Amino acid sequence: MNKANYSEVFQFVFLGLSTYRPVQHFLLAFSTVFYVTVVLGNLLVVFTVTLDPHLHSPMYFLLANLSFIDLCLSTLTVPKMISDLYSGHKTISFQGCVIQMFILHILGGSEMVLLIVMALDRYVAICKPLRYLTVMSPKMCLLLLSGAWVIGLIHSAVQLAFVVHLPFCGPNEIDSFYCDLPWFIKLSCTDTYRMEFMVTANSGFISMAVFFLLIVSYIVLLVTVRKHSSGGLSKALSTLSAHITVVVLFFGPCIFIYMWPFPTVPVDKFLAILDFMITPILNPIIYTLRNKDMKMAMRRLSSQLLSSRKVS
Repeated sequence: MNKANYSEVFQFVFLGLSTYRPVQHFLLAFSTVFYVTVVLGNLLVVFTVTLDPHLHSPMYFLLANLSFIDLCLSTLTVPKMISDLYSGHKTISFQGCVIQMFILHILGGSEMVLLIVMALDRYVAICKPLRYLTVMSPKMCLLLLSGAWVIGLIHSAVQLAFVVHLPFCGPNEIDSFYCDLPWFIKLSCTDTYRMEFMVTANSGFISMAVFFLLIVSYIVLLVTVRKHSSGGLSKALSTLSAHITVVVLFFGPCIFIYMWPFPTVPVDKFLAILDFMITPILNPIIYTLRNKDMKMAMRRLSSQLLSSRKVS
C-alpha cells in the first residue's frame, strides 16, 4: 500500500477507556494482572496438551488451538493498551491500525469456525462414539483447522479490501483502546453508509447466525442424548455447558459491536474487554478445572518437572 493513497491522516489517537487518571491507574493494574494470567493460563493448556501423550486426541487438539487463538487475540490489543496507559502516548500509525484490524479479524473469524468444529467434535463423540476416532482422525482435524484459518483470512481480507483506501482528513481520534472497522470507517471523510452495511452484514449477521447455529446444535444434541440415555444426560450437560459458556462469552460482544456498529453510547469498547481479557482467562479455567484428564495431565507434568530437578 502506497502512502500516497492514505490521505492526510497518518496516525490515530486512542481515547482509551477513561481520561480520569485514577481510573487509568486502576485499568493499568487490572489489565497487567489479567494479561499475565491470560498468557500463563493459555500457555499452560497448550504445553500440557502438546507434552502429555494421553491428551493427544481431537478434543484436546482443538482446545489447545482455541487457547492459542485466545492468547493471540489478547496479545494483539492488551500490551498496546498497557503501554498506552503507562506512557500516556496513545497513538498508532495508519499502517499499524490497518494491520491490527487485519489480524484481529483473521483471529476472530478463525475462532468462530473453530467453535463450530468443536461443536461437531462433541456431536460425533456423544452421538457416534464408535466412529469418533475414524471421523475425527488427525488428518481431518488438521484439515478442519486449516479451513478455519483460511476462512478467517478470507473474511478479514474481504472487509479490509473495501475500507483500506477510504479517504481520511481528520479528526483522527478513535474512541477505544484498539483499532476496529466501526471506528475506522466512522473517521472517513466520505459517505460511509455502504461501508456500515458491509460491516454489519459481514461481521454482524455472520456472528449472530453462527451463534444461533451453535446454540441450536447444542440443544439438539442434549435432546438426542436424553432420548437415548437418560444417564448420559448429566455427563453431556456438564461437557456442553462449558462449550455453551464459551460461545456466549465470545459471540455476545461480537454481536453487539457489529450488529450495532455505531452506537451513541460507547459501551462496545467495554464489552471488548470480555473478548480480549475475560474470555481468554475463563477458557483455560472452564476446560481445566472441570476436566479430570487435564488436571491429571498437569499433575503428571508437574511431578516429572520436580523429579527432573531432583536428578539434576
